[in-house]
Amino acid sequence: MAYDVVVIGSGPGGYPAAIRASQLGFKVAVIEKESLGGICLNWGCIPTKALLKSAQVYEYMKHSADYGINATGVQADFGAVIKRSRGVADKMSKGVTFLRKKNKIDVIMGYGKIASKGKVEVTAADGSKQIIDAKYIVIATGGRSRELPNLKQDGKKVIGYREAMVLPTLPKSMIIVGSGAIGVEFAYVYNSMGTKVTIVEFLPRIVPVEDEDISKELEKQYKKQGIDIMTNSSVESVDTSGAGVKAVVKKQDGSTVTLEADIVLSAVGVVANIENIGLEQNAIKAEKGKIIVDKYQQTSVAGIYAIGDCSPGQALAHVAAKEGINAAEHIAYLEKKHHHLPDTIDYNNVPGCTYCTPEIASIGFTEKAAKEAGYDIKVGKFPFVASGKASAAGATEGFVKVIFDAKYGEFLGAHMIGTNVTEMIAEVSVARKLETTAHEILNAIHPHPTMSEGIKEATAAAYGEAIDI
Repeated sequence: MAYDVVVIGSGPGGYPAAIRASQLGFKVAVIEKESLGGICLNWGCIPTKALLKSAQVYEYMKHSADYGINATGVQADFGAVIKRSRGVADKMSKGVTFLRKKNKIDVIMGYGKIASKGKVEVTAADGSKQIIDAKYIVIATGGRSRELPNLKQDGKKVIGYREAMVLPTLPKSMIIVGSGAIGVEFAYVYNSMGTKVTIVEFLPRIVPVEDEDISKELEKQYKKQGIDIMTNSSVESVDTSGAGVKAVVKKQDGSTVTLEADIVLSAVGVVANIENIGLEQNAIKAEKGKIIVDKYQQTSVAGIYAIGDCSPGQALAHVAAKEGINAAEHIAYLEKKHHHLPDTIDYNNVPGCTYCTPEIASIGFTEKAAKEAGYDIKVGKFPFVASGKASAAGATEGFVKVIFDAKYGEFLGAHMIGTNVTEMIAEVSVARKLETTAHEILNAIHPHPTMSEGIKEATAAAYGEAIDI
C-alpha cells in the first residue's frame, strides 16, 4: 500500500496532521497501536476534565447552603464518576473516528516503525507485519508517564495517571509525587472525593513552572482544602509488601519521614515514546530524549517529520495540534499544493492550563523570567475578591497578574489563578500574537460583570489607573 503521508500515532498532534494533509489533497494513512485520539483523548486531557467536573459538582453540593440551597444526603458514587469519565472519553473517540471517515483517512491498527526512508513497518496485534510506502512520514508517537528508578510503577499500589483514572475503589489515602498539572489535578479530584492526599514535590514550590505568586496561592488554597504539601522533598523508597504503601520521604534538612497510604501516584512528568521506532537505523537525530526538529517540524532526515510530545516543544495537546498542522502544510508547500510556508510557533506564546480548583492559566514571561531577560517591567494584579462576578459566583479565590514592558507597553506575560481562568487566557494569546500593548488592552471595552474584565483591571493596576481596587 502506498500513501503520500503516513502519520505514526493518532493523538492530538497525529490526527490533526492527518486531517490537514487530507484537506490539502494528499492520500493519508494513520498508524495507531491502541485507540484513535491517543492518550489525550482516551487517558489524558478529556477524561481527567470529566473527573474534575464531577469533583467540582460534589464540592458545590456539599457547600450548597452557601448559595441558599439545602441539599442533604449528598454522596459521591466513585464508580459512577469513573464510568462517566470513560463515557466522555469514548464519545470523543467516536468523534475522531467520524472525522477520519469524513476526511477519507485510512487507519492501520498496529505498531508503526520506520523501516527505511519512505517505508513504515506495521506490526499488528497478532504479530503479523506489513510494509507501508510513504512519501512523507510524520512521527507523532507521544509520551508516557515517566518512571523514577526508586518509584517503580506496579499498576496496583504505585500507579501512573492511567491507573489513577480507573481505580476500582476510592482510596482512603494517597501520596502524589510531583506537583505539575497531572499531580495537582488528581490531588483536587481525590481530595474532593474524600481521600487524604499528600503531595510530595522535589522542587521548592508546587506547580514549579508557574509564576511564584501562582504557586503560593495554589499552596494556600490546597492547604485550606485539607491537602498536605511537602516541598523540597523526595521519595527515597517505597515498600509495597504490606496492606498499603510505606514511602520514605527525605526532607530538605536531610531527615526522613515514613508516610503510609493506600496508593502512591507517580506524576513526575512525561517521557517521549521514541524507542524502537527506527530512529537509529535511519540516522534520525534525537537529543535528551526528544527528536530534533527544525521550525517546520522536519527531522534530520528529509521527508520525515516529528510533532507533539516526542519533539522538543511543550508537551501540550494544543502545541501538538499546531505542530501537526504545520508539518502537513510544510509538506504541501514542498509539493506545491500550498502557496506559503506555515506560520511557525512562538513557544513563548503558548498558553498553559491546569484544571484543578482554583484553575491556573499562564502565558509568556513570568515576572522572574522577564527581569532575567533584561526587561524593565510594570506588573499589575487584580484579585478576584474585588470582582462582582466572582462574588456572585461564590468564587473569589485567586487573581490575574499581568506583566508589561515599561518602555513600549509590550504584553510580556499573564498569570491567572481562579475559577474559569482557563477560558480567559486565550485573550492574552491573541493579544500577544497581534503585538497588542497595554494601552490597547485598557481601551478595549471588556464586558461587566465577568471574570475576564480582570485582565483589563490588572492592566489598569500596572499603570496606576485601577478603578475597582
